[in-house]
Amino acid sequence: MATIKLENLIKTYGDVEVLHDLNGDIEDGEFVVVVGPSGCGKSTLLRMIAGLEKITSGEISIGNKIVNDLEPADRDIAMVFQNYALYPHMSVRQNMGYGLKIRKIEKQEIERRVHEAAEILGISEYLDRKPRQLSGGQRQRVAMGRAIVRDPQVFLFDEPLSNLDAKLRVQMRLEIRKLQKRLNVTSIYVTHDQVEAMTLGDRLMVLNDGVVEQFGTPIELYDNPETIFVAGFIGSPSMNFIPAECAAKGISLCNGKKLKKNLKYKGKVSIGIRPEHLEEDKKGNIKIVTQMVEQLGSNSLLHGILQDTDIEIVASMPGHISAEAGSTVSFSTKETNIHVFNPKTEKRLG
Repeated sequence: MATIKLENLIKTYGDVEVLHDLNGDIEDGEFVVVVGPSGCGKSTLLRMIAGLEKITSGEISIGNKIVNDLEPADRDIAMVFQNYALYPHMSVRQNMGYGLKIRKIEKQEIERRVHEAAEILGISEYLDRKPRQLSGGQRQRVAMGRAIVRDPQVFLFDEPLSNLDAKLRVQMRLEIRKLQKRLNVTSIYVTHDQVEAMTLGDRLMVLNDGVVEQFGTPIELYDNPETIFVAGFIGSPSMNFIPAECAAKGISLCNGKKLKKNLKYKGKVSIGIRPEHLEEDKKGNIKIVTQMVEQLGSNSLLHGILQDTDIEIVASMPGHISAEAGSTVSFSTKETNIHVFNPKTEKRLG
């Protein structure tokens, strides 16, 4: 097992800097998810840790040892790829044991590790099959088994579930988390799916354009997002944002309606309210002109426009609801559920 330390990491391609002075400490046995939109630098970061990309400047330490100049094979890491990266002509058994074979591990030891990993992953009955005879979920288990048999200090996962259907993704997500807890191996998992990130990670590192926006637990990011980007990226459906102004007596929305919020800051702000924190209230000052309703079974999403503005708002409401297009529904929210940001710096104010 090992800690991982990332210090002042910079990565450039020619004149273009794609990672900007990135820092982060990952504890022994911790499961950290690096999450962000496509092109934010998350896979580049993972490949730098693996040794597949050169570091422009900064240091990466694994187990208190600087690994900048070490080859991937010498870093004691195992990587699980998005496309499984299985040899089609080899059986499951051969695929799982191949890395050990080229390291000249004894045949009996290879067999023992392969059987042990197959038992953990529930793929013992498939050991003599070829990858083409397996489903997507089974292939992903084989790819994880190949990583497990190496008994590495660190697991690296590069969007391993993106090729699976929605139901299988949920199932495999749970299996990966249970497996990591059982093995207690330090793990870094890259994804663009914030639901996946929230359910898997002990902590999340949110990347945006090569910058760490926030690094904390899922609940910290959900309850206290430090930037507008994190607030909008974490949570589904996304947070609603409304231009407003802070004054001594509270917040005035851009349509003139008032909300109660004690804040010392005075001036223009952007307030954020999550759809699930809007509560239907006939006396509420957040009035939404309905456009459409999505029925999701256990809850419904009301899509509309903030009254007297062109700002789109979503409200998540329990159960089944019906609202005609063009009708106005009033909502309120608790003061603690109002997030306030500086519209210029996009940083949290309260």
